[in-house]
Amino acid sequence: MAELLLELLSEEIPARMQARAAEDLKRLICEGLKGAGIGFETARAFVTPRRLALVVDGIPAVRDDVSEEKRGPRVGAPDPAIQGFLKGAGLASLDQAEKRDTGKGEFWFAVITKKGGPTADALPVVIDGALKALPWPKSMKWGSSTLQWVRPLQSIVALFDGKVLKGEVSPGGKMAPIAFGATTRGHRFLSKGTFEVSNFADYQEKLRAAHVVLDAGERKNIILDGARKLCADAQVTLNEDEGLLDEVAGLTEWPVPMLGAIDAQFMDVPPEVLIVSMKVHLRFFTTSGADGKLANRFVLVANNVARDGGKTIVAGNERVLRGRLADAKFFWDQDRKITLESRVPGLEKIVFHANLGTQAQRVDRIVALAAEIAKSIDGADAAAVAQAARLCKADLVTGMVGEFPELQGVMGRYYALGEKLPAAVADAIGDHYAPAGPNDRCPTAPVSIAIALADKLDALTSFWSIGEKPTGSRDPFALRRAALGVIRIVVENRLRLSLRPFLKDDDLLAFFAERLKVQMREKGVRHDVVDAVVSLGGEDDLVRLLARVEALQAFLGTEAGKNLLTAYGRAANIVRAEEKKDKGLAAKIAGAPDVALLEQAEEKSVASALDEVARRVKPALDAENFAGAMEAFAGLRGPIDALFDKVTVNVTDRPEIRLNRLKLLNRIRATMDTVADFSKIEG
Repeated sequence: MAELLLELLSEEIPARMQARAAEDLKRLICEGLKGAGIGFETARAFVTPRRLALVVDGIPAVRDDVSEEKRGPRVGAPDPAIQGFLKGAGLASLDQAEKRDTGKGEFWFAVITKKGGPTADALPVVIDGALKALPWPKSMKWGSSTLQWVRPLQSIVALFDGKVLKGEVSPGGKMAPIAFGATTRGHRFLSKGTFEVSNFADYQEKLRAAHVVLDAGERKNIILDGARKLCADAQVTLNEDEGLLDEVAGLTEWPVPMLGAIDAQFMDVPPEVLIVSMKVHLRFFTTSGADGKLANRFVLVANNVARDGGKTIVAGNERVLRGRLADAKFFWDQDRKITLESRVPGLEKIVFHANLGTQAQRVDRIVALAAEIAKSIDGADAAAVAQAARLCKADLVTGMVGEFPELQGVMGRYYALGEKLPAAVADAIGDHYAPAGPNDRCPTAPVSIAIALADKLDALTSFWSIGEKPTGSRDPFALRRAALGVIRIVVENRLRLSLRPFLKDDDLLAFFAERLKVQMREKGVRHDVVDAVVSLGGEDDLVRLLARVEALQAFLGTEAGKNLLTAYGRAANIVRAEEKKDKGLAAKIAGAPDVALLEQAEEKSVASALDEVARRVKPALDAENFAGAMEAFAGLRGPIDALFDKVTVNVTDRPEIRLNRLKLLNRIRATMDTVADFSKIEG
């Protein structure tokens, strides 16, 4: 068994694309090997800022002969079909094909034998196919190249069993092909020249000697361990961030954590400003002091080994941060000289959407919506809601948000507090974008809830009104996130709010139902159970709807629930079958059966049990005792089983009795469907 080593060396690959590219390369090579009939044992992909690498172990040095059959057209088929079959199978004439009776007629078959031979002969085609098929979120051409790649390719290592494969990749245009080889380079600054490798172990060892840590996981550990030690020595705590760690590991081939300091003059700027400047713009890790507040130290990760222990690198990064924070402090000081209220007219100059007007017009809509929503929220002071709604977008015209758009809402809260506005108003301004994602916290204060809901419901109804709805692949205005935000706010605060007056569009209500199913599925709730409740229609109180869902799922988990589902299925299946035969039957069997036509004791027993269920279910539903409503059905299974055992429904010689018995079965279905559409339940 032999090893395949592949390395694609290029200019820097964006960190956000690296992990996916490594997995895609592995997938495409593995698929190519299988397609060529080449077996293998394991495949491992690696990525650094400058290289994609793959090692595949356990490949046979020689491929066995492989035979495959290809079925062609029916014997006697038109000549074009025959010629197409022959061409596809690589046959000269039908004399090289076989006739076979498949039981459905005679068909032509071709037996194609693919000769084996040295595996090395087949690998270049596999590699070339994988490189051409590798999907990049964004790609480019360079020079006169016609090859689409994320960044200009420099060299390709392609070794099989320690030997260079015969092959090349042509960038196209006037550029020379890049031949497969055994030569690569190390770190851009910490190594010089090229070196040859003979296998993966040799490759990995020589890369490390050339200051390249190939494995991204190892680079992350180096960064994290080094950063923790630096912070411990400085008596601060590292604010660990998995996303930032992944990104920084994708920016360095030889990571060296270093500790820097923030100038004291900037520490009175809101911590969110410092964090955005360090984390988002400069890829620094922030730290906290013993009091849990943001400390004046940060961790940067260099891609270099400094002769002076990193003093120059740290000083340079501190200087860059100082410049950015100087701008932030200027905006912080200047913005506080002007009130949020005085900034509101400036929103007339900001276009929200070409077809939806300005931010000022949007604020007017949010004010109206929030006032209506607040009526359903205990403790939501109308004056505070109106003020918060009017000011919620005012920070969009501040210098700070202009420089740091990530801080919209956050800065509005700080400016409101600085103006001594009510805390509820300030918090609502800061919270109205929340939750921004599944792990973000939800607003819980009454005024904050009203403004956050108004913001999201306006976005949904506004974009819906101009036909800008999410598609399978596109959601440019984050409407799915807005809907999930509404659902989380309502459900987590157990807010008794009817959504229909705010959504109006049935299609938008259906969109909410789909988002609800997604969220519930992530919490372990069966999608068919959600469907069963949502399908009833008319339920737009999410708290009540989810209480129904929880009660139904719990009931179906009991023996009584499983038995009842079986009984429902028996009754509903008979009714559906008869309705298919007679299109007008549904109208005929609507309503209660005629008691006078109930002949057998089993019929009367079911009718009596249904009367008892109806008597118990309606008050339970009115009281929102959904568990009690489910329990009311538990006694139906026995009488229904007895009905099916003793009573013939389709008595064809007595049409009035048959119709009455179908009415009885239909009543079973209709009674149970008052709490959920049981036909949606799987199994």
